[in-house]
Amino acid sequence: MRLKPQHLQPVIMAGIMAFLMTGVITWLNLGLPSDFIVRWLHAFIVAWPLASAAAYLAIPVAQKTTKRILAALYGDA
Repeated sequence: MRLKPQHLQPVIMAGIMAFLMTGVITWLNLGLPSDFIVRWLHAFIVAWPLASAAAYLAIPVAQKTTKRILAALYGDA
């Protein structure tokens, strides 16, 4: 099977978001201990697959919600 943008884009987006969020939350919870990078990477490795699955589930909901909001604001144009 050849990958299409709609298959890869949520995984990349989730990876970027998981990387940033786990870094910030790890820093907020622990400060900057000597093993910060190891702890951050562990949190990231756990979070990325979960974030990817969530992205696949959330994208259709977000698209439908966006269409409904825009239709309510501007009509069905």
